[in-house]
Order: sequence, then structure tokens, then C-alpha cells
Amino acid sequence: MNVLLFGATGYIGKHVAARLLATGHSVTGFIRNASSAAALEAAGLVTLQGDLSDDALLATLGREHDAIVWAAQLMLEDERHVVSTLLANFEGTDKPFLFTGGTSLLSERTNGDWSENNYAEDEAFPPRRQIAPRLDIENMVRAHAQRGVRAICIRPPLVWGHGGSKVIADLYHSASKTGAVCYVGRGLNVYSNVHVDDLAEVYRLALEKGVAGALYHAVSGEASYRSLAQQIARHLNVATRSVTVSEAAEIWDKFMGPIVFSSCSRTRSPRARAELGWTPQDTRLDIFEDCVAPAYRDAMGERALPAWVRAPA
Repeated sequence: MNVLLFGATGYIGKHVAARLLATGHSVTGFIRNASSAAALEAAGLVTLQGDLSDDALLATLGREHDAIVWAAQLMLEDERHVVSTLLANFEGTDKPFLFTGGTSLLSERTNGDWSENNYAEDEAFPPRRQIAPRLDIENMVRAHAQRGVRAICIRPPLVWGHGGSKVIADLYHSASKTGAVCYVGRGLNVYSNVHVDDLAEVYRLALEKGVAGALYHAVSGEASYRSLAQQIARHLNVATRSVTVSEAAEIWDKFMGPIVFSSCSRTRSPRARAELGWTPQDTRLDIFEDCVAPAYRDAMGERALPAWVRAPA
């Protein structure tokens, strides 16, 4: 297939592109900045530059492609507008449209404690109030299965591998900012996780044989934040430190602190395993190995505000 990929320069998108190219697909990466083109083209992608605020352009995107993969991250109100326009371009075509969500949607704030709640793909859950509009977007995408689109949602957990995990990088950032690797409360809370290459395989399988209207998780394990912090602290030869939720918001930001590092988000992926035949690789199950990747230490002093977090006024 000739796939139009949004978010091709991002962590997930870059590895999805590599997996699709390795399995015989062609990939066009949508870029908003011309400076991104050279690296993508060197990796084997075609590039298409444009502005996602250009409604006239949005109304044409994807028509010359066999599939769209959305792996970009925008503010939720912007994301809904762009994604709904792209979906309209595919109505009546039966082309695949893969939308990337995230399991922060079903996280629950535990202030660092563990929760037994654990959700498979189609189990009901109370959506996290701060990002509940993401569930509306997911439901909008899946509903387009009734409009002639092979529309599919993929909801990744904590993603790691190749020294590129934002969550692990943020644990290093806490050491850079405070002198200790921080966790919230008792640090017993967990996010389910998956290696980025195993996640990329979910996209490949969903593109080739995913069911219209489906939602797929991708989970290979889970680990507490305190255990991750301890692994990194040993590597850096520094202490760990428990912080409050308000301190976490100051160390990181108002999304990562209160919603990610203060919460549990535990998921299972029976539908992806049964329907797609997906299985994570045995050599990619240990998140602690990635915690000591050199790339994290090399970038300790650098931290950009995530694209989905509004900058302070």
C-alpha cells in the first residue's frame, strides 16, 4: 500500500514508517517543516509538506493514497477537526484509516498507589476527565466504519525502546532538575508498556488485516514508576525521591505530572492478539534494559513541552 503517515518525525511514527517500509509498503510522510524532509527521505519515505490549519489542503489529503495512519499529536480540539476532515476524504472507499490514541485516557489518579483495574480493548471504563474528548475522537473514528472507511483505533500504553521513550526521558529529567530520580507518592502505580518495534508491528497488522471499527491495544508488560526510578538512579548514581502531585506538575508539566506520573493505567490486548495474531517478541520484554540506554543520559538537560500541552501564558 501507499500510506500517508502523519507524525512521521515522531517516536512512534518513525518506527511505524520503518516497519511498513521493511514489509513492502511505501510511505509518504506529511511534514509541516521543510527541514524534516531530508532525514525522512534518507530513510526511504516520500515527503509531503503542508499546513494542518489549511482546510482546503486537508480536504484533498489522502485521496491519492491507499491508507492514512495518524500518529501525530495535536491539541484535542485541533486533532478532532483535522482527523474528521481526513476521514471525510475516505468515505465510501473502504480504505484503511489508523488513528493513534493513548491509554492515558483510561488512567486513574492514584497519587502513586497501585490499582487492580485493568481494561481490555472493548471493556467499558470511566474516561479521564481531562482528556475525555479523546474518547469522543476515537468513537468518531470507529463510527466511520459505517461510512465506508476501514477505520481503526490503536491505543498504545507507555512506549519504550531504542532510547526514545518520553516517560523514561522524563525520569532522567527529574534527576537533572532536582538531583534525584522522582516518583509520585509510594511509586507503586504502573502504566502497561510495549516496545516501540512491537507496537509498530500492530500498525502493520492492522493496516493489512484489521477489522473496520476495531480498537487494538498493544501490551507486553508493566512496571511500577518507583522500580523504573530505582533502575535509573542506580545507573546515574543518584538517589530517588518521592514527590507530591503538585511537585510533579512543577518538575514535568500539568499533563505528565498529574496525569501520567500520578496515575495507574493498566491494559490488556486480547483483541490484538486474537484478531491480528500479534505477539510481542521475547527479546523485547524488559523495559529496565531501555532505562539505561545512553541516549537518555545524553539528553538529560533537554526537554521540550509536549505538543499536546498548552504552553503557559
